[in-house]
Amino acid sequence: MNSEPLVTRNLDFDEGLGQDGRSALDIFVNKNNGVGVTYDDLIMMPGHIDFGVDEVTLETKISRNISLRLPLISSPMDTVTEHKMAIAMALHGAIGVIHYNMTVEEQCHEVSLVKKFKNGFILNPICLAPTDTLEKVDSIKAEYGFAGIPITENGKVGSKLLGMVSNRDIDFIENRQTLLKDVMVTDLITAREGTKLAEANEILKANKLGKLPIVNAKGELVSLISRRDLVKNRDFPMASKDQNKQLLVGASIGTRPNDRERAAALIAAGVNLLVIDSSQGDSMFQIEILRHLKATFPHVDVIGGNVVTMRQAKNLILAGADGLKIGMGSGSICTTQEICAAGRAQASAVYNTARLARKYGVPVIADGGIASSGHIIKALSVGASAVMCGSLFAGTEESPGQYFFQDGVRLKKYRGMGSVEAQGQGSAKRYFGSNAVVKVAQGVSGAVVDKGSLNKYVPYLQQGIKHGFQDLGVKTIAQLHEFLYAGELRFEMRTPAAQREGSVHGLHTYEKRLF
Repeated sequence: MNSEPLVTRNLDFDEGLGQDGRSALDIFVNKNNGVGVTYDDLIMMPGHIDFGVDEVTLETKISRNISLRLPLISSPMDTVTEHKMAIAMALHGAIGVIHYNMTVEEQCHEVSLVKKFKNGFILNPICLAPTDTLEKVDSIKAEYGFAGIPITENGKVGSKLLGMVSNRDIDFIENRQTLLKDVMVTDLITAREGTKLAEANEILKANKLGKLPIVNAKGELVSLISRRDLVKNRDFPMASKDQNKQLLVGASIGTRPNDRERAAALIAAGVNLLVIDSSQGDSMFQIEILRHLKATFPHVDVIGGNVVTMRQAKNLILAGADGLKIGMGSGSICTTQEICAAGRAQASAVYNTARLARKYGVPVIADGGIASSGHIIKALSVGASAVMCGSLFAGTEESPGQYFFQDGVRLKKYRGMGSVEAQGQGSAKRYFGSNAVVKVAQGVSGAVVDKGSLNKYVPYLQQGIKHGFQDLGVKTIAQLHEFLYAGELRFEMRTPAAQREGSVHGLHTYEKRLF
């Protein structure tokens, strides 16, 4: 048996025959500088596997101070991300960014729904007064999805706790004008202010309670703990949470002067991340609002974009951006490159901007052009720290809008924020055109096929990414980027014939099931 050691690294292979594939520097700069390269043009050479797929972890930074356990971000589009999508993304270790094609009050409300959904101590629980009616409980249940509500003297946190109402107290009462004081439970188990979260959870479990009120020495309600949060902690251990144990959520803003007030309101509502949403991010409009936000709210991370060149990226970094969105005209519903003749092939854009941003410690997010887990892996492999997806998530149950059927296929609406339809509802400022007499569409409206629930789709994507990392011989995104910049990660360009060969071919019919 040959005693020669195994070759586990590409750069250690030397038989006088040259290397398999080429480094990213060769692909994007030395050989093809001036040629736009995108994900389908590339294939990566496999590495050496000496670990199981369960050893792969996908933790990443999407900005200077915000980390995720899954490198996925749902796009701030009005057919993709509102509170249901943001909640589901955060529960799986990712994050959603609430779109701004709505009033400031509506967007802040969407953010607050995410922040209220999953907490340790709920510091601002919804309360009612004893003189409120069952009808009020019904409306809260319809909007927030729960009916376990504390009853206090004045209907607010900080006043004396009088009782609780839940579904079992009110479900079978026909008269919805009945006052809560007539049906509330007054014999309550409570915990005192200062009780630690772990201790409060034990009281909740030991007494089989749905809610545990936390009161001060005067019997005034100060916070609340929910059994549902315990269950969610068990079922979603990777959830993206802040220091208050609330779900992480982002929100987008524009670059107009009144977006400064929008940003302030969102921060007051508890948003963790601001994303400046612009089709061309290298503008004085964006640079000015970036500088303002970082001077006024230095504790809140702001992601700038979109950019596709190193020069653009540096301008936003110098203005204070904590992260960058990369992509211009690469989305499935985007027509910017066709209409405006500006943009860049997505893999080239990500690689070059990531090289520059890396010097400043700023993560980049690949935004657009993602159609599969393979594209996600390729985006991460050329320097992205995370990917932002629109069409990938638009057909899920958690995206806004209703399903409809066409030719027997269950579909859901999906449109670009540059489409005439979306601009008509307020997104024109993303394209610097809110005052234009003639609107120039930079996107289309369409539909995507039903993908089911995010609770199945995201784990499928996660497992696909992990298997891809295993095939490349890397355990983490940090190691993948280390291999990328050292030249250890090897690429080949694919001809159109090679691309056809690498997908399903040669069959008369076939069924493609994702999971």
